[in-house]
Amino acid sequence: MKKSKLFALGVLAVLIASCASPKEVLYFQNIDKVKLDELTEAYQAVIKKDDILSIVVTGPDKSVIAPYNLTLGELTGVGGSYNPESSTLGYLVDSSGNIQFPILGTIHVEGMTRNQLADYLTYEIGKDVKDPIVYVSFRNYKITVLGEVRSPGTYSMASEKVNVLQAISMAGDLNLTAKRDKILLLREEDGRISHYSFDLRDAHLLDSPYFFLQQNDVLYIPPSTGRVANATNSIGVWTSIVSSVTSTLAIVTTVLALARNAK
Repeated sequence: MKKSKLFALGVLAVLIASCASPKEVLYFQNIDKVKLDELTEAYQAVIKKDDILSIVVTGPDKSVIAPYNLTLGELTGVGGSYNPESSTLGYLVDSSGNIQFPILGTIHVEGMTRNQLADYLTYEIGKDVKDPIVYVSFRNYKITVLGEVRSPGTYSMASEKVNVLQAISMAGDLNLTAKRDKILLLREEDGRISHYSFDLRDAHLLDSPYFFLQQNDVLYIPPSTGRVANATNSIGVWTSIVSSVTSTLAIVTTVLALARNAK
């Protein structure tokens, strides 16, 4: 009876120790104490090398507008890229930050927002065409979420205005074993990989420069110290079991061999 009680107490102690406290897992714990001022300017993603842009030009006179839109037969020597997933054409931003646009030729687009590019094209095309309308969108806007989430992976985004919470939500939210105060953001800037760390429990993240993500950003959610310790202990336990079984088999083999020799 005493052994049963001791065992139950031991199990209870392990369960209590493994449970995470609310201070370790709750998001934005200080949100009532943080004054979230209106952002001075709305976030807009900028065009980068290797982006694929969808650009559609339209207007009152479709026959005059037609030469400014790529067709599959115009791909050679124009700089467009064919996307078989949607059977539409896109403009790949090359290593110099340029695209090759019909009639207008080489355009440096790196660093522009899609609205800025649309305004630029509207102005240039408007020199020869009456009342053109230009639509620009990203075709390969992706975010990667790795680590202690339910569904790690790379996700394509329909909008370029994606925040940290939306990306984590797409990955199935954080596991309870995630370390929320050391979220790592990897971002390519000026040809180099930069890294930033932030605390998901701190509401100041909402007005930080890292709240909205950029294309090809990578979020890594590390495991908590307890998660690593438990995994290490589990490996140690299995190693001990395998070692014990191996030793036992060796002893049994030796005893059987001695018994056969004795006969």
